Amino acid sequence: MTATHHNTPDLFALSDIRGPVLRPADDGYADEVTGFNLAALHTPDVVVGATGVDDVVTALRWATATGTPVAVQATGHGANFPIERGLLISTARMTDVSVDADRRRATVAAGAKWRHVLEAAAPHGLAALCGTSTDAGVVGYTLGGGLPVLGRTYGYAADTVRSFEVATADGTLHVSDPDHEPDLFWALRGGKGNVGVVTSLTFDLLPLRTLLGGGIYCAGEDAEPLLNAWAEWTRTVPAEMCSTFSLLRLPPFPEIPEPFRGRFWARVCLAWTGDAARGEELLSPLRAAAPVVIDTVEEMDYTALDRIYMDPRDPLPARESCALLRDLPPAAISAFLAQVGPEASDCPLLLVELRHMGGALARPAAVEDAVCARDAEYLLEAVGVLAAPPMAEAVEAATRALHAAMTPYGTGRTMVNLHGTPGDEPDRARAWTPEVYERLRRTKSTYDPANLLSLGHTVTASGSHGV
Repeated sequence: MTATHHNTPDLFALSDIRGPVLRPADDGYADEVTGFNLAALHTPDVVVGATGVDDVVTALRWATATGTPVAVQATGHGANFPIERGLLISTARMTDVSVDADRRRATVAAGAKWRHVLEAAAPHGLAALCGTSTDAGVVGYTLGGGLPVLGRTYGYAADTVRSFEVATADGTLHVSDPDHEPDLFWALRGGKGNVGVVTSLTFDLLPLRTLLGGGIYCAGEDAEPLLNAWAEWTRTVPAEMCSTFSLLRLPPFPEIPEPFRGRFWARVCLAWTGDAARGEELLSPLRAAAPVVIDTVEEMDYTALDRIYMDPRDPLPARESCALLRDLPPAAISAFLAQVGPEASDCPLLLVELRHMGGALARPAAVEDAVCARDAEYLLEAVGVLAAPPMAEAVEAATRALHAAMTPYGTGRTMVNLHGTPGDEPDRARAWTPEVYERLRRTKSTYDPANLLSLGHTVTASGSHGV
């Protein structure tokens, strides 16, 4: 059975919802549907601004009764294409965070950001496995596996989850953990939002107050020596050293701080949780590889994590993509630089990044989950800003050319959170192994047989062919 949608059904059944229930012509609709990625300008038939679990449950029961497809958004960092119909549930108001310091755990509501978690955990000397921006939402990040800044040291964020409270498509509320509905628990950790709407989750925290982190910036023209040094360096550093190599073509926008603004950079970002002096010693080959223009590496409070990568703080229209790589031999480096290095002077991509994987990211989860990136040694990510139609076309062409050039070195898979705009079913399935994808389909057929959760990077239920 697949979901069908016929016009906009009567909204009387949503009258019990405490938050706003808005149609496209209503005041506040645009603000309610707009997220961080402005390339995804949503136009659902109805948006519900959920204030709590009851609102989510009511909205899902209405969607089931009317056959209305459903999407969920907290911050919109992961929005990769516009929702043009159906029901959008915004969880942005659900930001509660509670910390159990004795058990080193946090419980967060559906719309909480990582910044909220770090602020609540820091007074207890605790930290959480967030990514490069603490402005991102906890739930969407974790459902996609969650690739942390400290991933090589501690593994995926999904591996730390203890339990979920989740509303399935029919509006039934479940508590899922390793002992209660284990298939649901498995699918929610790495399977994205395919089997339900998470209303809260509980996960482990780390006893960590500080780290050594920052960036080593060289002129983009020195990309080749810095990349060669970094690639060789990554083969010997311990798992406590987490790093990326990036090429940044920063526009002359006032939002970008001086002296970074308007320049082409080759950069290595790093985070190290060991002894700071030892970490500084390990960086010597990188600092000697090419003239260093800016060096922001320092000991910092964990709450200052955003200073390492300096991700954009303001919403922007972006196209992102990723590929998982088996290795980074000299031929791969040459192919990479031919596409996006100094000679590719017309490259329209804002950021092209190679992340060192391995370490704890290669370790099986203590409780099996749906994360399928454990065999990758590196991750390639590309981001382009879609400023105008000609730029959007150039970004798309450059992205495709880069991925084609790197295909010989890839595993054939992606990470769901960084995959970018999902295409047809074979393209979407690349975020998982064939075995995991089929298991996700079977699990979805149990918890969402009508394929209501069909807007986003979705898996089709077994026996279904989409909506």
